[in-house]
Amino acid sequence: MTHEDAIAKILDDQISGYRTLLELLQKERYLLIDFDVKGIEELYKEKDVLILKLRLLEEERIRRMKDFGSSELTLKTLAEQTGNSKFLDMRSKLKSLVQAIEELNGFNRILIDRSLSYIKNSSGFFGTFGIGDRSPQKGMLLSRET
Repeated sequence: MTHEDAIAKILDDQISGYRTLLELLQKERYLLIDFDVKGIEELYKEKDVLILKLRLLEEERIRRMKDFGSSELTLKTLAEQTGNSKFLDMRSKLKSLVQAIEELNGFNRILIDRSLSYIKNSSGFFGTFGIGDRSPQKGMLLSRET
């Protein structure tokens, strides 16, 4: 397998991985809306494994790109050097996937922030009635035995 073929294989794997990540983020959005804690927990485990795989693929891609002789080689210049327009197509797919992931990730971050704010406000509301507060307060009866 040539360096060019190896890079193309890694890029295909990355594109597939980013598509899977996008699907997981879409699933995460619905789980956050439904407040499905168990589902979110399982999904985060899947995401962690996938992100680790994507990091390893990126490290391998960078290493393979350096084999071409330049540490600053981009997919655009690689396509120009090799004459293989497939790299430009892959570059386009990766850019659009990363952009979609960033947008969905931002939306999910807003959902999480709003959920945390809601929980904080609810906790504060119940705290005004002494519900959920386990620490003794000044003037609070601790025991009737004295």
